[in-house]
Parts: sequence; C-alpha cells; structure tokens
Amino acid sequence: MRQLLLILGLVFCSLQVVAQRPDSTKTPRPIRKIELENVDIAPGARDGKGWLMLDKDIQLELEGAIQNLYNFKYDKAEKQFRSLRRRYPEHPLPYLLMGLSQWWKILPTNLQTKQYDKLLLAYMDTTVRKAEVLYEADNKNYEACFFLSAAYGFDAHLNAERKNWTAATLSSRKALRYLQESKEANGLSPEFLFGQALFNYYAVWISENYPLLRPVLLLFPKGNRGLGLQQLKNVASNGFYTGVEAKYYLMRILYAEENNLTAALPTARYLANNYPDNAYFQRFYALLCYHQGDMIECERISREILDKINRGLPGYEGISGRYATYFLGSIVQNSYKDVVKAKDYFQRCIVFSELTGDTESGFYLSANLNLGRLADDEKDVKMARRYYEVVADKSEHKSPQYREAKLYLKNHKK
Repeated sequence: MRQLLLILGLVFCSLQVVAQRPDSTKTPRPIRKIELENVDIAPGARDGKGWLMLDKDIQLELEGAIQNLYNFKYDKAEKQFRSLRRRYPEHPLPYLLMGLSQWWKILPTNLQTKQYDKLLLAYMDTTVRKAEVLYEADNKNYEACFFLSAAYGFDAHLNAERKNWTAATLSSRKALRYLQESKEANGLSPEFLFGQALFNYYAVWISENYPLLRPVLLLFPKGNRGLGLQQLKNVASNGFYTGVEAKYYLMRILYAEENNLTAALPTARYLANNYPDNAYFQRFYALLCYHQGDMIECERISREILDKINRGLPGYEGISGRYATYFLGSIVQNSYKDVVKAKDYFQRCIVFSELTGDTESGFYLSANLNLGRLADDEKDVKMARRYYEVVADKSEHKSPQYREAKLYLKNHKK
C-alpha cells in the first residue's frame, strides 16, 4: 500500500506543479509517445553492442556482489562495486549499484532511517550525470535511458517518503520520460522491462481502485495490469540486475494488491532461502507462513530473526523483532499452551513496537489484546484493564478490537 500511496502522491503533485506553472514555455518536454505494439526491438537498439549492463563477463563477475548485496553483506558487495568503478569510472552502472546498496540499508527499517539518505541521493545524482553524457552522445542509447529512469525513480521514491513533494514530482516525471524511451529496447533484455512492468500494473490498479483519479490518469501513458504482472514475472525469472527487485515487488503485489497469499508464498520462500540474512525477506516469509498456517516454518524463521537481532546482524532491528515476537507469542500460546512464554513474547513485541514508533500497528494492538485476555483468564483485572485501555485508545473505533476492549472496560470498572 505504501508504494501506491507514493504513486498517488506523485500524480497529485505532478498536477499541482503543472497547474501552478505560470509560463508555459517552461513546461518540460512532453513524454514522447512510442508505438511499438508489433515491434519487440527498435531498429536502433537491435544489438546493444558495447552496453555494459548486457556484458555477460561483467554479470559473471558481479554475480557474487549481487548475492552479497541482497544478503546484507554490504561491505563485500560495495568492495566489488568500487572495483568496477575503478575500471569504468565514466559509466553509470557502478554508481547505481552503490546507490542500490544504500537503498537496501534503508528498506529494512520500512524506510524510517535517514542516515543513508544523502549518500543514496548523491549516488543517484552521479548516475544521472554519467548517463546523461551517454545519452547526449547517442539518444538511441537505451542503456543510458535505463539508468536515467532507474536513478530518477529511486530519487523520486525517497523524496516522496520524506514528503519532499516538489523534488519527488520532478524526478518522477523524468523517470517516466526515460522509461518510455527505454521501452524501445524491451526485447533486448528483461532488465528494460522492469520499470515498464511496474508502471503497467500500477497505472491500471490505481484506476480500478481509485475511480476519482481516472481523469488524472488520462494524462499518463495507458497501463495494462495483466501485462504488467506478466512482465514482472518475466523479469523476476530472467533479470540479472533487476531480478531480485522484481521478485520483491512481485511478492508484495501478490500479497497486498492481489490478496493472493498462496501465489506470493513461493517467491517469499525463494527470497528467504536464497538470502537468509536479509531481514526484510525473512520477516515477510514468516508473515506469509503465519497467515497460511505453517506454524512450524513460521516458528523456525522467527527464532532465526531473534537470534540475528541478538547477534547484531545488519538489517535486523526492532521491526523484524516486532514480527518475530508476535508470531512466537501466538505459536507458544496456541500450539504449546505455554502462557508464561506467550506473555513474555507479547511483552517483547510491545517493547519492539514502542522502540520503532509502531504503536498504531496490528502487532502492537494484538499483543496488548492477547495480554489483556491472558490477564483476564488469571482474574488480574488491574493488569487486564491496563492492556485493554491501550487497545481502546489506539484501535480504530467500531473495529472488533475496540468493541472488545470497551466492553471489558465497561464491565470491569476501577
């Protein structure tokens, strides 16, 4: 849902910027319409000769670095990216990869941490400058378009998260422009399909779920939800640089937008098993296992997460701890009937939630609710009221949790 809200915000901001611009001569160059319905590869992009991102030797060299990046071995990955930069200092690829490393330091915190913002934006800015040189030398260099679209896309996403709407809007418009231009090379490599796949899917999803925005979307290229999902699966299976990113989005879309947990589970399992030290992939896999009733696997992953938090592994912090402790509290309560351990896990979940400021979340409220019920079972009215008061204060009115809490507090006055 976060991704959709960002896209919606960018759409609104784009309109506001256009509406507030008094001088039409300053309007950015419009996105060039490209009609390639029956052409897989534009004639000028037929071989991609000399493009570094299509070089198989470079891909072979970077395979371990990509593995290290998504397994949160940042130092090892960045060492290899810097080696690439020393040999190709004027190419945008090493700078984009260094920026991607910063992005995955931010992502596990649900993009809350800001300590890597400046470095990420600096790498994306350098990527843009290096790619612009290639593009200005040859505007049919669709590799340059790919890097421009990707760098502006990351810039737009981070600025939108930080509510820097003007910067986010300008970057999103540029990202879309170069995305459309690189579309001409879609048949050369699945890498070029990634951005197009996301746009195709979300443009239609927004139209279907937010009817009031349909007139706004007429200003943007037309999407194709089914094609977008198909393209994303293609990139997830075949992409080198964008393969894991595509799997990440595919997993999220199937879970959140398509509400198809069964379809999302294999991708989540693949990511968690192949990148076992990636906190985000592990907690997402645990979440799907929990919802699908695979408590044995959910317990295994949750215990691993807590162990890695205790060992201080990169990316393992309070958000992952909140997931793991809630799942374990529920499992030991219902599967092992161990009330003492269940209370301990639920209380730890509350601590993790408060440390990360996630006190409006389902885990925080559910942990308080379960502790209230357990206290009630033990006839400890004072403690039960304490937890139920939190639920009544934090949960949405008319929700089942709110009604349960209010009823208890009404029937058990001080």
